Parts: sequence; C-alpha cells; structure tokens
Amino acid sequence: MCAMQIKSLSITDVKVMTPKQFIDARGNLSETYSKITLANHGINLDFVQDNHSISRSAGVLRGLHFQISRFAQDKLLRVIKGRIFDVAVDIRQGSHTYGMWVGVEISSVARNQILVPIGFAHGFITMEPDTEVIYKVTSPYSPENERGIAWNDPAIGIEWPLTGVKLTISEKDKTHPSLADLPAYFSI
Repeated sequence: MCAMQIKSLSITDVKVMTPKQFIDARGNLSETYSKITLANHGINLDFVQDNHSISRSAGVLRGLHFQISRFAQDKLLRVIKGRIFDVAVDIRQGSHTYGMWVGVEISSVARNQILVPIGFAHGFITMEPDTEVIYKVTSPYSPENERGIAWNDPAIGIEWPLTGVKLTISEKDKTHPSLADLPAYFSI
C-alpha cells in the first residue's frame, strides 16, 4: 500500500503530494516524508535542512525566491497550520515551459505538499492568519547565492489571490528583477 499520492501539475516537474492518513480512535498519523516512497516514484533527493516560517496575517507574500550555483535547492513544502497559495515559476532557459507558472493551494486541512525542483522560482501568499509552513531543502541557505524575481512581473502573469487581503511583502521581495532581466542561471 502506497503511503503517498503523487501527482504532477501542468508543469510536470512540479509535484503535489498527499500523504495517506491512518485514522483510528486516537486520531491520525501520516507519513509526510519517505525517501524510499519518493525513490519508488523516481524522485531521488537528499534533504539537508528543514525551515519553518510563521506568518501572522493573511496576505503575507514570500517570494519569488531561488538559490543558484551549488546551493540551488529542491524544496518539499507543507503547511502545518493555515493555508497558502503556492507558486512555482519555471526559470530554466530552454525549457518548453520557461516563464510559465503553476499555483496550488496547500493547507493543513488538505494535508498536501508541493515539491518544487531546482530551476524554479518559488513563492507563496498566506490565505489565513497565523499560517505555519515547513519545508525541506536539498542545499543549505546561502545568502550570497540567494536570488529572486518580481512576484508581480506582468510577463509571467501570476494570478495571486489578492482579493480582500492587505498585502504584506518584505522590502527585499519588492526589489527583485523581472524575468526578462534575469541572467540564465538554469538551462535545459
């Protein structure tokens, strides 16, 4: 019996994973990560760091981030409290989906996760207050290798769910370049 359902999004390198829940009178249990299960699906990653973010209000937008060089990161992200709209943008020059984005709601209720591979810029917006996100990465954080692209680049056209929310975004995330101004950090 498979302990995790794994589905590709419209950009097939980005995956949504939903762990099976084992429920009884005590509550429930889910296997949220299994190296063996992922390997059985052709996903062979070595995670080296776990991160935990807490956003106090709905409308906190984090992104679009990525790291370059030997610090490029695959990310496996899940929400342990609240709900987010998660986005991955293909920034791999030569990819047939270059500049395209996918988005999916990830929540503690749905218990789903998203796998964002190297070569994608990643970001999310919180849809509930006090949202907590944890994610695994395959390379440690490296400030000198951290990069980003504009969350609101019209050439990408991300349809963020902004209706009725007060947007909160860091000063750093307000200054990222457009995709057109981004060097070719990744290519296929």
